[in-house]
Amino acid sequence: MHSRSPRATTRAFDATHFRRALSQFATGVTVITTRLDDGTLLGLTASSFNSVSLSPPLVLWSLSEQASSMPVFSGNSHYVINILGAGQVALAEQFSRKSTDRFNGVEYTLSRTGQPVLKGVSAWFECHNRSRYPEGDHVIFVGEVEHCEVTPQAPLIFHDGRFICVDTQ
Repeated sequence: MHSRSPRATTRAFDATHFRRALSQFATGVTVITTRLDDGTLLGLTASSFNSVSLSPPLVLWSLSEQASSMPVFSGNSHYVINILGAGQVALAEQFSRKSTDRFNGVEYTLSRTGQPVLKGVSAWFECHNRSRYPEGDHVIFVGEVEHCEVTPQAPLIFHDGRFICVDTQ
């Protein structure tokens, strides 16, 4: 059930200050990937990822309504959430650039549903595009995980506007 509370009172809210405060929350780093019917690959770096439910297995991530990839991710039946490891800063940066071919030079395999799975990631989740919820200036995507794999390694973290490689040894 989706319900909304009465509107919050945010007098003269400073968006820059809000963004700075949010940057103090350390997050993991993902690359969300999908493939169009014509074979074109699409991917983007995202730190807005979270688990939702174990039964059924659900995860979520969000994307700006203004993102050029919004129609593709909204319309495709599947996508893959790739969790990056500490040694994958260059990959995170490549998929965050405004580039025509973010997959240039990137090694990947295809999942059972034909979605790109990046090589060397610490985990990946092949998701059915179950539901979408517009909230504010973003859309929250809820994916039902159909398959996942894990290769434990030190995580790549995003904090205070920069990538941080964490040594878990």
